[in-house]
Amino acid sequence: MIKADLKIINGQIYNTFTRQFAAKEVAIVDGEFFQIADKLSDDFEFKDILDLKGSYVIPGLIDSHMHIESSMATPTNFSETAIRFGTTTVIADAHEIANTSGIKGLKRFMDQPSLIDTFFAIPSSVPSTNPELETTGGIIGLEEVKELLVDPRIICLGEAMNFKGITSEPNSLIRKIIALCQKKRPRMPLEGHVPNISKEDLAKFIFAGILSDHTQQTPSLIKEKIENGMFIQLQKKSLNKENIETIVKNHFYDYSALVTDDTMADDLINGHLNSIIKLAVKYGLPLEWAIYMTTYTPAQHMHFQDRGVIAPGKIADFVVLNNLDGFSIKNVYKRGVPIDKLSIDDEKPFASEEYHSIHVPNRSAKDFTLRVSKDLKKITANVIEIAAKGTFTKAVKKELLVKDGIVDWQKAGLALLAVQERYGKTGQLTLALVSNSINKSGAIATTWAHDHHNLMVLGTNPDSMAIAYDKVASQQGGYLVVKDKEIVANVQLPIAGIISDEPIDIIGHKLKKVRLAMKDLGYVNTNEIMSLSTLSLLVSPSIKVSDKGIFDVKTQTKIPLLLAGEE
Repeated sequence: MIKADLKIINGQIYNTFTRQFAAKEVAIVDGEFFQIADKLSDDFEFKDILDLKGSYVIPGLIDSHMHIESSMATPTNFSETAIRFGTTTVIADAHEIANTSGIKGLKRFMDQPSLIDTFFAIPSSVPSTNPELETTGGIIGLEEVKELLVDPRIICLGEAMNFKGITSEPNSLIRKIIALCQKKRPRMPLEGHVPNISKEDLAKFIFAGILSDHTQQTPSLIKEKIENGMFIQLQKKSLNKENIETIVKNHFYDYSALVTDDTMADDLINGHLNSIIKLAVKYGLPLEWAIYMTTYTPAQHMHFQDRGVIAPGKIADFVVLNNLDGFSIKNVYKRGVPIDKLSIDDEKPFASEEYHSIHVPNRSAKDFTLRVSKDLKKITANVIEIAAKGTFTKAVKKELLVKDGIVDWQKAGLALLAVQERYGKTGQLTLALVSNSINKSGAIATTWAHDHHNLMVLGTNPDSMAIAYDKVASQQGGYLVVKDKEIVANVQLPIAGIISDEPIDIIGHKLKKVRLAMKDLGYVNTNEIMSLSTLSLLVSPSIKVSDKGIFDVKTQTKIPLLLAGEE
């Protein structure tokens, strides 16, 4: 007799290789699928029998590109929520915690217990550019990469994003990291951050060894990248009718996957990778292929041989669906065990230094004003124009009035952006001007500012900006909104300034209030939080800000805030 854990009967089982459901019985032994058959023999002795009464079974979902820190939760709390939505394996690029806390903080993060199988990418770009352009709390260099390469939890190189370093600097740190990975782990996937890059520049990325991209796509980019051998990971902002039509029309299923990338806590309380599946299906992706692209193709891309398929010898991670039309989840099983029987009782605390990571000077309203010569009547400024959709920006020039040596940016309908170095290294403060952001009296402050995570304040009122700055600094990190002079929404993020130790439901509720408060101040974007937070991301087109200045992303050249004035 074969001693088995579980027998599944009366289920419609998804077959990866035919992309069809069929009535089968399933035997699970020692947490792995043992046999899938029309009818199992009598050679088994089962501990338990699961009668699905016609429900559908698919493999556990695999998210091949995501950032746990984007949920603002600990890995433990993240896992307890994500698994309820069918996600049983993630490949986490934890470059946010690496930017704030270096390799020591990264390892503490990796050591946190989880209900789901969590594998990691080597953070390839810490900082995202270089220390001359931005200040971070840690740096991942060649020695750190060597150390991480021997960790079995590391299965890929995280998104390489330094455009200039990859395309035109053969001796850059990122090129050296890529070469080291190719030498030590030649079969390891090398992930890329390749936004709006094509033709010769795309060829340079691929020639360097970068073979995947997860950034915002268009039909032409999808086709060009896949035809040049690049694996495409489609996140929410790339899901639309035209892009899905490109996948379907060209039968690109084997060369693409669906991923979450960044899921905010207020979205995570409603769904994870399952929500991406539903959206892709809404735009025309057949459900059977959507399942394929969240189970099999990510497993193959990451060289997993033990999951992503309901077949003998594979880990028995599976999702039971009530129906296919609504992708309604009935239950989730991890290694053959229902999730309501799973628990974590060996949580590991973060270090005290993670709870005391914000070291900034005191600031007042006068620090959030632009002063020039009192002889000037007008002055021209380089302004960051924010898009209403996505995270791209562009540089525009605005002529501003000057009164008694103070630039009147408010009268032009602009907001002031301040980025304060937070690691106690330089104390430097950079000011910038933005359009298409908030237009009412108030401010938004955060230490959750990609990727350097310095303290960032956006406001229309210097007094409100000073209040927001003081509060987010004193509470050791967070995301908060001040309307006039009152704090109206606040998420405290005391772990490295980017993570809360509260449950996802609580973080999500608070973050929703922040989002609504941002909208109330006039911020318009498809994702307000991410739009603001990526104003500091120096690898996201086309003009962004760090503690060291305003920069053109492609050329990495510094852009002056103020140009010539008129007396």
